[in-house]
Amino acid sequence: MALDILDIPLNSFLEQALGKDEDAWPPEARFVVAAHRGNIGRLKEIARRLDKNGKRGVDATVAATTYQGMNALHAAVRGLGKLAVCRYLVDQVGMDVNMWDTSESKKTPLEHAVAGGNLPAARFLLDHGADLHQENEKGVTVIHLAAMKGKSEIVKLLLSRGADVDAKSEEGTPLHLAAVKGHESTVEVLLEHQADINKLVPSCLLTPVEAAVFAASTPCAKLLIQAGANVNGVNHCLARAAKDGLTEITKCLLEAGADPNRPDERGRMPIELAAVYGRREDVELLFPFTSPIPNVADWSVDGIINHAKLENMQLMDDDAVNMRKSDLKQQGDEAFENQDYTKASVLYTKALRADPYDCKMLANRSRCWLRLGDGQKALEDAIKCKISNRDWGEAHHREGEALMMLKEYEKACEVLTRGLELDPENDEMDKLFWEAMKLKRSDACTSATLRNGSPFLCSLT
Repeated sequence: MALDILDIPLNSFLEQALGKDEDAWPPEARFVVAAHRGNIGRLKEIARRLDKNGKRGVDATVAATTYQGMNALHAAVRGLGKLAVCRYLVDQVGMDVNMWDTSESKKTPLEHAVAGGNLPAARFLLDHGADLHQENEKGVTVIHLAAMKGKSEIVKLLLSRGADVDAKSEEGTPLHLAAVKGHESTVEVLLEHQADINKLVPSCLLTPVEAAVFAASTPCAKLLIQAGANVNGVNHCLARAAKDGLTEITKCLLEAGADPNRPDERGRMPIELAAVYGRREDVELLFPFTSPIPNVADWSVDGIINHAKLENMQLMDDDAVNMRKSDLKQQGDEAFENQDYTKASVLYTKALRADPYDCKMLANRSRCWLRLGDGQKALEDAIKCKISNRDWGEAHHREGEALMMLKEYEKACEVLTRGLELDPENDEMDKLFWEAMKLKRSDACTSATLRNGSPFLCSLT
């Protein structure tokens, strides 16, 4: 994997590429190091040598010289906070404060300043027109980078200049990135600025607290839990904490109301996961809060540990698992046909232990939840189904049904529109789409009436 120039100090980056003897480096490399160190005299001296015929002039040569995609400004703002070189490059040479470097990752001067933790340089660039809203192809901006690097003071600066505390990207919001990297002080700053503690990352459906638990960032998880994060979201925080032996997080989750009787995506209870993957201490912690599991004959701490280990050994046999999965699916289908939706959901859950992202099984279980009137669980399964196969119209159909039950008519219309693009012959989905459109308009009319006090306005929408 190629090394990103923002991942390590510039000097170290160049030493790894060129060796420790700077005198043997190309002049362009020595040039960017001079800028990095804030040595204007050295910078101009090397520029004169590079301008062999004296045609361009020193300032023009300074502006045009690059190494490994970086110009002098990119290197200077990653330095030691010496603003004299920044003023020279921007005010006298006229370098663009928003110019990307030409490396594969394409970073602006402001991103270089953030990566280097150079607060004075970041402030200087913003004062001179740096765009803090510039996005890369994944929607990442400098507020995301600052949060991911744990640069709390720069995060404060960016927020004071108008950065969005809940800025979206494919990798999450700033709070997600700070939490998953374990930057406690940065999480505190973002929470002080009212960051959304329950925002989902569309690509993986993680909330900030789930990201912290998945990354085993105990201090960040505690902060988010204490701030009121939803501890019973899609990704089963308690189950993950129990599996990874995160005792302190498990305690916090239980105190915050996490459901110890909610299984993970494979149908395993937190106490079962603690028994197999965690520690006895965690089993003892969960035991008083967990309802007896029907197929555990000896409901005691030792009995649970022995049962969980035996079942885990059985699941390691792939042929047996696939056969069991097929049988359970068939039994689930039969129970569904007999309108025994509770039994069907249990059977599908057991079958999903072998493959937690089996699209058809998730779609089937989503239908069970719908019949049982649990729109939230239906939506969670439908979203997992869609993540597994984004081009399957049925996944969008199930998500649309769940959103309808939750009265999210506008979102339902969006999802069903995409579903019909994928499966235009699906009459049932088409009918549901038009029903969603009707309810969306009705909902809008009701809102307009409440706001304006006149039903006449509805006819104008």
